[in-house]
Amino acid sequence: MNSSVRRPALLAAACAAVLVATTIVAAPGAQAATALTAANFRLRPTAYSPVIAQLDAALPNVSVAAVVDDANRTGSPCAPAASNRLAAFCWESGDNNVTYWIPQGVTTSADAYDAGTYEGRTVILVSWYYDGSPDKGVRVSFVDWSNPSAPVYRHALLVEPYTNGGNPDFRPVKIHAGGMFWYGYYLYVADTSNGFRVFDMRHIWRVSTGNESLVGRQSNGTYHAYNYKYAVPQAFRYTQSTEGGYANVRFSFASLDRTSTPDSVVVGEYGNPGGGTRLIRWGIDYTNRMLRTGADGYARAVQAYDVSVTSMQGATAINGKYYLSTSDGASNKGDLATFTPGGSVVMRTDTLPIGPEDLSYWASRDQLWSATEYAGSRSVFAIRASAY
Repeated sequence: MNSSVRRPALLAAACAAVLVATTIVAAPGAQAATALTAANFRLRPTAYSPVIAQLDAALPNVSVAAVVDDANRTGSPCAPAASNRLAAFCWESGDNNVTYWIPQGVTTSADAYDAGTYEGRTVILVSWYYDGSPDKGVRVSFVDWSNPSAPVYRHALLVEPYTNGGNPDFRPVKIHAGGMFWYGYYLYVADTSNGFRVFDMRHIWRVSTGNESLVGRQSNGTYHAYNYKYAVPQAFRYTQSTEGGYANVRFSFASLDRTSTPDSVVVGEYGNPGGGTRLIRWGIDYTNRMLRTGADGYARAVQAYDVSVTSMQGATAINGKYYLSTSDGASNKGDLATFTPGGSVVMRTDTLPIGPEDLSYWASRDQLWSATEYAGSRSVFAIRASAY
């Protein structure tokens, strides 16, 4: 387990002033939340990888549209037990039942662009981490959602470029990938202890196939990605630091909020029993697709709350209200919680299927998307956000 639309001026005041600590009194049956000093939570970007250009010269580059159009697996419509369900699909049997690849994060082309498409394609992305040895890192499913009654998809491997013996090379990205969001041409993936890994969708490489044990550059000059046909490179990363005595954030999941002004990013923490679990929000700049930084080079959070919700697996925000998914293990349905700053966390039990993970909001369709993780009962589904 883990682990345009109209934009009201949600963050304008928050960007101008740091939130001060205060305790919110919970209503009966609800849970109190505590505001934290948001600006003490910082992220700093690294430089863009120079090795990407070298690998561009060594490998064929393809577009997102090309990967989607080259789908080699077939999903199917299904009916996971989610209240107010609007859409869903299930993986083909091999992906539904595999135990060593585990789905986690979800995002869509509606995150990438308001229009809801990327390079003319309607796409859902789902991240999977590898739970085996050797660690193969993270793969991402590119799902063609242009025809929801007949979804098709292909997996691609996330890779980190580096220089190896003077040659451009890449290696697997060994993280949990508990959440992600797509923003323009960048794919942000949560890196639990560190911050974000950021992948550039303008550079996707077609590599050699035929051997599930090979990755990176081989002695004969070919490149492999554990038998996946495509590799998506990490361009840079964000590393975290905190001030004011706060513990570092556990980047368990992440989402994009396009209903705020400016656009923003929500990160949350998984915890069991849940004490101290937090929600943090950073502003993001649509002009360069990067987190908003100050003169000191840091991106400082604009909202931060301790919600102390047990087993949070995903969170996003819609028009100022936070939506949280929680898991009750492999045998019980998941829960959906909501939280509005100035109010309390309200839990709606058994609203979601077993094992819900990351969240992503598709505004024009009023769809709140998630994915479930447990082998044998995996699905990707959307519920009606306005019902909550």
